[in-house]
Amino acid sequence: MTTLKLIIDFFLHVDKHLLDLTQAYGTLSYGILAFVVFMETGLVVTPFLPGDSLLFAAGALSARGAFNVGLLYILMLTAVLIGDNLNYWIGRLIGKKLFEANNKLFKREYLIKTQDFYAKHGAKAVILARFVPIIRTFAPFVAGIGKLTYPKFLTFSVIGALMWVTLFIWGGFFLGNLPIIKNNFHYMILLIIAVSVSPIILEVIKSKRKIAA
Repeated sequence: MTTLKLIIDFFLHVDKHLLDLTQAYGTLSYGILAFVVFMETGLVVTPFLPGDSLLFAAGALSARGAFNVGLLYILMLTAVLIGDNLNYWIGRLIGKKLFEANNKLFKREYLIKTQDFYAKHGAKAVILARFVPIIRTFAPFVAGIGKLTYPKFLTFSVIGALMWVTLFIWGGFFLGNLPIIKNNFHYMILLIIAVSVSPIILEVIKSKRKIAA
């Protein structure tokens, strides 16, 4: 199986892979999940890691007894906040230098898109970006580069983290095991991914229309 197929399989059957994880590592699986969420949130080099679907699947498995949902919620929230704040300070201290090279890891197009996102939505972009893949990884970083004051960033970071983690962990917990969703879980994951990336797709379409005009 190719790397691409493995990645697609993981995303579509994330609940099964998480269940395998808990069976193989027991309580260590909490730490592994927290680390993945921290990486997706805190490091600009890992925007490709799963976020929304991972939290939703973990919430659904909590309802089946695989995780303690209260402990899971606290750990994921903590991982998000630590990641957000680390990302902010990396951006503030060395962000501009990292993007000067414009390499595969630090593409200027990602920086520009996130800057445009801030220009359009202001400081509340920290909250809105939390629900958009890739953008949410770069948002704290760009906030640091743009010198958004830390107290203001921290306020919006906490609000965004609470909304995001609450929606997907508890959404998965209460909805993930409904028969219609449990039996078609991969379709639910596809829906979550589609809704998450739709803002990016819309922005690309708008940009192309402007160029064409």
